[in-house]
This record gives sequence, structure tokens and C-alpha cells, in this order.
Amino acid sequence: MVGKKSGKALRDEERTDNNMELSSWPQIPAINQKNYYTDYLKRDDQNLAYRLQNEENRARMAKKAKDHDREQAMKNEAAEGDAEGDGDANMEDAEETPAEVIGSKVIVVHMGSQNLRIGLASDALPKTIPMVIARKAATNESEDYDEPKPKRFKQDDGSELEPEKEFGPEWSAHFGRMSADLKVHMRLNKRRMLPNSKEMVVNYNRRTVPEIISEHNDPMRAEWTELSSPPPEYIVGQPALRVPDDSKPRYKLYWPIRSGWCNEKDYASKRALFLDISLILEDAIKNQLHLTSKKEWTQYSCVFVIPDLYDKSYVTSVLEMLMREFAFARVCFIQESLAATFGAGFTSACVVDIGAQKTSICCVEEGMCVENSRVNLKFGGQDMTETFVKMMLHDHFPYADINLRRRHDFLLAEELKKNICTMVEASVSPQVFDFHLRVAGQDTRKYTFKAFDEVHLAPMGVFEPAIFDNENKIDGRRTLIDRSVDIYEGSPNDPTSAAQSEILTAIAPPLNTGKTEPEPEAQTPIRPPALKVEATPRSSVAGSPAPEPTSTPQPPTTATAAAPTTAPRPPAVEYRDDIMPVFGLDNAILTSIAHAARSDDKKMRDFIGGIMVVGGGSLTQGFHAFLEERLQALRPGFAKEIMIGTPPRELDPQVVVWKGASIFGKLSTTNDSWIGRLEFDRLGPRLLSYKCMWAY
Repeated sequence: MVGKKSGKALRDEERTDNNMELSSWPQIPAINQKNYYTDYLKRDDQNLAYRLQNEENRARMAKKAKDHDREQAMKNEAAEGDAEGDGDANMEDAEETPAEVIGSKVIVVHMGSQNLRIGLASDALPKTIPMVIARKAATNESEDYDEPKPKRFKQDDGSELEPEKEFGPEWSAHFGRMSADLKVHMRLNKRRMLPNSKEMVVNYNRRTVPEIISEHNDPMRAEWTELSSPPPEYIVGQPALRVPDDSKPRYKLYWPIRSGWCNEKDYASKRALFLDISLILEDAIKNQLHLTSKKEWTQYSCVFVIPDLYDKSYVTSVLEMLMREFAFARVCFIQESLAATFGAGFTSACVVDIGAQKTSICCVEEGMCVENSRVNLKFGGQDMTETFVKMMLHDHFPYADINLRRRHDFLLAEELKKNICTMVEASVSPQVFDFHLRVAGQDTRKYTFKAFDEVHLAPMGVFEPAIFDNENKIDGRRTLIDRSVDIYEGSPNDPTSAAQSEILTAIAPPLNTGKTEPEPEAQTPIRPPALKVEATPRSSVAGSPAPEPTSTPQPPTTATAAAPTTAPRPPAVEYRDDIMPVFGLDNAILTSIAHAARSDDKKMRDFIGGIMVVGGGSLTQGFHAFLEERLQALRPGFAKEIMIGTPPRELDPQVVVWKGASIFGKLSTTNDSWIGRLEFDRLGPRLLSYKCMWAY
């Protein structure tokens, strides 16, 4: 061990550091790891969205105070008795320009699978245009497929089958079973029926022949779209549906939204898909709202309606399109069911929205959608139309060549469904109807036909969706638009619902037990006794108890989904893309209400007594009374409380959602939901988690 050096020895040593620091940078002592704290981005006032909102509120308050002071000063000057000329001059100087109508600078957009509804928030009703675009192509949509729609089976040698057999034995058996059940139900209700009604219809339709009407003698002849020279690259809306199928050049129809999802089946890229959406919106704004100059759009705001169970990637893409391409000043989003309650003026309700290809159910309580009650089913009015055509063809419909892929046949089938279909049992009897077939370049043909129970059984398919053609509805899903995932965990973060999870679990394929037994007849799935579902979405902080098993409605004996009841079920599944969400409407409504009430008897009675049905699919005559009867049969204990309501003030059920969104856009309390250009340029889609009124 070396001993210590004396002070004299140390002084004698030569210094080499010149007594200078190694660096001019200040030396910061190490932080105490046991006691440190930071509040960075932990307070609302540190977030850009909240800062801009507070600045806007302060500016509004300052303007209000200045206006108040100016008004008081003018009153004082008038009271002092100044000269009339000076007073009038001061009044003219202080007089401001007249205030614009509330909502006149707000564009409200509601996109559906079949129709687009758009208008200013100050308008009483929206403009409705088909959500379709026709583009130049080598072939049209009917020539792209070898088989017509609805699909017919043929014999092995290619020859056609009899009409009773061309849709397969399973579908024919299901149709016959539904017809027999209807006869039993009508006899129980003391309604007289002829025993040979079906034979009368078939025999009449077999021998009927069309009547030829020359075009100049047809007062209701259709106006077909005339192509200009040179022909346009694309045609949007109603003119697209009126382009003749044999036009030169050919045009092919594209529907960007199918079954409430983005149509990934018919598009080659995501960019082409959203390009068509933007072209349809642009054409509607220019031609329907008469805002022809894009420079004006920067002064307008936009309220966009999204589904209750939405895809986050779809919402972010729409936000990017509205802010970048359309350059709106502000954008906000509202969910469909919440907008429906705004339009009807209800504070709490169970909203059932039956669209063209999608049916959504959601319970709304005190201005908020109950997250676990959201249900999204993939059937609607177009499925009723196709099923009605199949049933009529099964009974020897005289126009046997009908093909819903052709534009004139599609429009004809929609018209027949709206005019003929009914759910009033008193109207179910053999009746004679007629229609005019109008094809471009051909004489009009007038057909007469008889229909019996087809007019009732086709719309009844929403309660027994196995009669619908659900084969190709999920083709192409997730081929262009990937599922949104959490950036930290990598797990899917799209919104989930306990009610939707329960329905998907009920119709999920059975577990493979290794036994090869024939599948039993399709019956309604029964909920497993212990179903572990996620009680709240991932974005929620606190969990909620799952509903009691007794609160779930017991399914009826009729078939509503093709799934065996005795097979073991897999664990509860979340929103899966390989399972088609098709379930009986009555069971789905009660499942949604059960998850919204969460075993609370008072909430159960409130929701079950406040069911509001909206959407074009609910316009079938007698639909509300029939749905009420079905629900009462499932829950006899609540028979007196069950009530199906309609939108008040005789408002069209098809525009209730748009009307609610327009009211939402005019409210001064919605400032929290608006996304401005400055904050979007800085934060992008991350703003949605701060701006949406629900847990995004």
C-alpha cells in the first residue's frame, strides 16, 4: 500500500490539467431515480385539440362581450338625445350584415349501400341519388357472369330444370315449410284460405303471355341516358342506372359500398375504390347542392354519418379524403343510431335500421350508443327483392328470363317489391298484378301474373334469413383494406360489441369432434349456458358485468340460421371476417336489448317499449305490427310493454338518420366534435380519439 503524499510533495508535482474543466457544457447531476415526476401531456390544456378549442371559446366570449358593449353604447347614445342625423349615421355604421341561416354552410353526408343522401343542414330534406358509378369497360356487369341472378341450377347436360327445381331442393323445401307455417298461422287467426291457392297461381302464370305495346303508345316510357360524343369516362347516380345494357361503348356499374362495407370484391386497389367514392360525392355536391366551384368548399363544414360498428381504417380514409381532396373547413362524425334519435327527438330508444343490404341495431341511452348493444347484420331490402323474384320464378313467373344483373330488370324488381309485398295477413290471397317491361330499343311488354303468399314470405325473410342468398357476401373481404391494429400491441382495435360477439358465437361453425355424423336440419342456434364475452370494448377503462343468461331471448322453433344446436360451440368470438353475421331480426333485437339493459328490469322495459324502426327496408306494409307480434311471442312476460314506434311528424323512415345528422350539425354544443384543418395537418387521424363523442 502506497502511503499518503505530504502537502509539500503534492505542491512540487507538475500540474498537467491547467486547472481547466474538460468541457464548457454545464454538468447536470444525475436524476434521483426514486423521486421524480413529470406532467408532460397529462393535462388537457397541453393537447393541441383542447388548446385550439379553448382559444376558440375565448375568442367567441370576447366577441360576445364586444357586441354587448357596442349595443349598450348605442342605447346610451340614443338615450342622451343626440342629433337624429348623427344617431342614424352611427346606427348605419354599427349595423352588421344580416346573419346567415344556421346550417347553410354545413354539408351532411349519409352514404349507404344503395343510396347516397346529401344536403345542407339548413335543408328540410336531403337529395337522394344512387350510390353507383358507371365506367367504360369491355363488357357490362351482366355479361361478366355466365349465370343470371338469382342463380338457377341446370341439369348435367346443361338443359334447364323445371321452375320448381331450378333453385335446389333445400331452398324449395325451406320455401314450402315457410308457406305451410303461414297457412297454419292464418288458420289460427280465423282467416279463410282456398285449399288450392298455389295451384291457381301456378296455372295462371303458366298460360299468360305478354302484351306488346309500341313505344309511341306507352305514356310512361323510360328515359334512357343518351351518351354524348365523345362518350364520358364515367356517369354517376341515376343516369348511370339508365345507361342501356347494350350501349356502345359498354359501361359497367360499380357500387363502392356493399353490405355496409367497402366493396373490395369488384375493385383492384384501395385507391380506385375511394376515387369512385370521391367522384360520386363531388358530382352530388356540384349538381345537387349547386356548389360548382371548389374554391367555395373551403368555407363549408361536413357532417359525415358512419355505422355504429365501423372499421377504423374506413373512418380514417374518409377523414383524409374530406380534408385533403375536398378541403372542407371542418369535419365531424356521428353514428347512425345516434343520428336517428336526433332526427326523431328521442333521448333513449332501441334503433333498428333496415337498409338495402345491412341491418343495424343499437340501443341509445341519454345521447350515447350503448357499446355492447351494437349489432350489424348483413341483409336488407335488396335480399327481400331477390328472394321475392326467386319465389315468383318458383311459381312460374311469366317473365322467366329476369336477371337482376341487368339494369332494367333490377329497377323492375325493386318497383314490384315496393308495390306488391306486404306483411298484412289479410292481404295474402291469390291476386292478379301487372307490370310493364321497358327495355332500351325494344317495344314495351305488359305482363299480368298472379301472386299468393310470395308477397308475404319474401319480406318475412329478415326473421328467417336462411331463405336469403348469403353465399358471396363476404367475398373479397380484407383483400384491399387491412384491419386496423394497435400500434403498440399489434392486436385488432376495431370497435367490438358483446351482442355481436354472442351472435357470431351462436352461428360460428361447430367444433370438430372427430365424429362424422350427418348434420341435422338447420335450426335456430341456442346460446351456450356460459358465454364469456368481452363486457366492454378495449377502449373502455372499467369493465362491465356480462348479461345474465336468463336475459337472453329464447329462440323460436323456426329456422333462422344454418347451425346445429347440439354441437359444441367454440369460445366467444369477436368480430370475425370469415363468419357471415346473419341472424333472425327478432332474436337480434332482444339480444341487443339484453346487453344494453344488463339484467336491469327497468332498462329492459324502457328499451323494449321504445323500439324505433327506420330505413327503407321497413317500408313494407304491416311490418311494424308483424315485428311486434314476433317479439311478443318470444318474450310473453313483456307483451304489454313491447311497442314498435315510427319516426314522429310523419317523417320518411329513409331520411331520419340524415335529418338527425343535420340537426347535430346545427347545434352550437357540437364544437367539441369538429376537426379543423390546422389540427388535422399537425395530428392527423389521431384527433379522432379526442374529437369523437364516443370511445374511439
